[in-house]
This record gives sequence, C-alpha cells and structure tokens, in this order.
Amino acid sequence: MTVADDTGVARRGPDPRLVVFTLWLLVFGVGSQAMLIAPIIPQIATQLAVEEALLGTLVTAYSVAVGAFALLVGPVSDRVGRRPVLLAGTGLMTAALAAHWFAGDFLGLFGVRLLAGVAGGVLNGAAIAYVGDYFPPERRGWANGWVISGFAAGQIAGIPIGTLLAAEFGFRAPFLAFAVATLFAFALVVTLLPAPDVTLATSKLTVRSFVGEYASLLRRTEILVATFVFFLMFGGTALYTTFLPTWLQVELLVGASAIALLFLLGGLSNAVVGPLAGSLSDRLGRKRIILVASVGIALTMAATPLAGTVGGFLAVAGVFVVVMALFASRASSFTTLLTELADGSQRGSLMSLTVGVGQVGTGVGGALAGTAYAATGYPSSAVAAGVVMAVITLLIYVYLPATGPGVAAPTPPAEPRSPLDTSGDGRPDLACDALCGPTAEGGYGDDDD
Repeated sequence: MTVADDTGVARRGPDPRLVVFTLWLLVFGVGSQAMLIAPIIPQIATQLAVEEALLGTLVTAYSVAVGAFALLVGPVSDRVGRRPVLLAGTGLMTAALAAHWFAGDFLGLFGVRLLAGVAGGVLNGAAIAYVGDYFPPERRGWANGWVISGFAAGQIAGIPIGTLLAAEFGFRAPFLAFAVATLFAFALVVTLLPAPDVTLATSKLTVRSFVGEYASLLRRTEILVATFVFFLMFGGTALYTTFLPTWLQVELLVGASAIALLFLLGGLSNAVVGPLAGSLSDRLGRKRIILVASVGIALTMAATPLAGTVGGFLAVAGVFVVVMALFASRASSFTTLLTELADGSQRGSLMSLTVGVGQVGTGVGGALAGTAYAATGYPSSAVAAGVVMAVITLLIYVYLPATGPGVAAPTPPAEPRSPLDTSGDGRPDLACDALCGPTAEGGYGDDDD
C-alpha cells in the first residue's frame, strides 16, 4: 500500500487490511473484557462470596482508570509516537487480563480491574489516533469504520462467549481467553504496524506543558465543541440504554433471552453499518454523515417508548436496530473527523481528551438515567436522550468544520506574537532584554535558560 504522511509525501506500507485487522483485534479484546463484568456479576458474587451490589464498583474502577490514564498518555503519545504506546498498552492489557486468574478475593479482583482500566486508557485513544496518523484522508473513514466495529463484535461474539466460559469454568476463564486475544494483537503490533511518518511534538513533557497542551486544544472553538459533543454523546447513550432492559422486562414482560437477542441484533447492525458509513464518509465528507445520523438518532431514541406502547417488543426491536445502525454511522464518521482536527503533534492528546470526557459523560448519563427512571419511568429517560442528541446535531451543524478528502484540515491558530518581536520568530528580541524585565522563570527577555 502507498500512503501519505502529514506532508503529503508517498510512502510504502504493509497491506492496509492487516493494519486494520491488528487494530480491530485490539479493540475487540479491550471492548469485550470491558463489557463482560455486568453479565457475569452473579458468577463473581457466588465464587468470591461477595454481595452483588458491591461488584458494581468494579465497573466504576475500570471507567475511572480509563478516563484518567487516557488523559495522561495522550501527550506522551504525541512525543514518542502511537506505536510504542500501542505496544505498551497491549502488553499491559495482556498482563492485567492474565492476572484475573489469580484474583482470589474482591480486593484482588478490584486491583486487576484497575490495572485493566489503566491499560484501556493507554489504548483507547492511541488506536484511533494511529488510524489518523497512518491512513490518508481518502481511506480514514473506511479504516475507522472497521476498527470501531471491533466493539460491536465484542457485543456480538465476545460477551456471549465470555458468559458461557464463566458459567462453565468460572469467572476467571473468559478474562484468560481475552488475554490470549490481546497477546496475539501484541504480536501483530510488533510484526506488522510501522511507526507512522508524522511530525511529532518535540517539546519536553512537563506538568506545565502537559496542562498547556490540553489548554491549547480547548482554546480552539471546534475542539472545545467536539469535546462537549463527546460528553453529550456518551451521556445521552447511557440515558437511553441503562434502563432499557429493565423497562422491557417490567413493562413489556420481555424475558432475558429476548433481551439478549435484542442486543445481539443491535450489535450485528452496528458491525455491518459502521464500515459502510465510514467508507461513505470518505466520498461524501464526515459532517454530512454525522448530521444525518444524529437527526435519525434523536428521532428514534425519543420514539422508542411509543414504539413499545403501540407495537410491543417487536416494534422496540426494530427501532433499536435502527438506533444501533445510526450509532455506528455517526461513530465511524465522528472519530475520523476528530483525527482530522489535529496533526500528529496533538492528535494523541485530542483523542485521549475525548475518551476521558466520554467516560465522565457515561457516568453522568447513567446517574441521570437512574434518577429519571425512579421518578417517572423509562419514557422520560428515552425522550431526554433524544433531546440531547438533537442538541448535538445543532452544535455539530454550527461549530464543527467539514473534513474529508478534498477538504483542507483545520489548522490551529498561530501563537500570539510578542509586540517586542521584530524578527518575526514569535519571541522578544535580545535587544529588548532591559525593557522586558524579569520573566516568570527568573530570567530576562529572550534568555532560554
């Protein structure tokens, strides 16, 4: 394959399908183990003699670790490159999943879930940032569509397989199986993934530069809005899905097997449509696909309770499949658009920022869903989710740029020029030292020391 770096220079690389498969397998393993805790809580409670209510903290521990370490690793990946971060994260995830085998009590399991969350935080932003680094604009949507479908594949195959393994061999067995998958992904990263030829950040990483890097991103209106959209997106999804199974069981008297089938169909819809929508965004542009999908999501989410009232479970299943298809359409296009809002020197920080904020959104959305369900039932939660998605649509339409093949990527604003700079390099000249006076660091004017 011939791809282009940030300067547009052509270079040779491995078969793009192998690169995508490597990232897909990584996402599949990470996504499957993250989603597995909820369905196997009864097995964990029985084997460790722990109350089921306490085991909910395992999900919280993982999410907090993912969000925190995603933010920490972003600026690091902008300096060392995405490949070393993928290697470190995949190796750490393999070790963390294998360590589940030795978790003999709740505290031990809590610890390994924290470690898995650290690895997830390292990997989540880096995998998508790698796509932005490696693939040219006309192939990024296609690549992201397939990579993100790894999450849907985890819902379709990873969770059922993991649940069966837990029932047959104990709750530790599925984590060991996913450790094998991430170990294979680690080997593929070593042998297949080259270091993308992009310009990385060269500044020294300090606390000041760490904070400054995120601050410089958020000073750009389109990135500030995109980050807020990510928060709303994850929060709205949690509002919609958290109590959907409970509502189906209590109000529509739907059994557990039917609910499992519902999520299986939703996962299939997500996995099929995501790559197609990604490829379509390569031809039509990201923003068009995102807007159409967002409008559809807003309408179908809000209509879900009405579908249940009028047509019962079958109508809800039809609406849910459509929602999942639209989710996939927006996700593949939106994440690709994000990678095009920054170059290689800030792409990792941007993706990590959105991952971290998204985790917060999920937590807030889940809490609001519980409050809404207790107060007025699921319909209000679904309608609120639809309203959130409508707000997202408006924000994207007004503030986010169109990106994609043939569209120039947005460039960050130039740093403010000193009024004492006469040479045009953005810094005060040596001749002004006496006028500049002492700097915050204790030096004078242009003194780099």
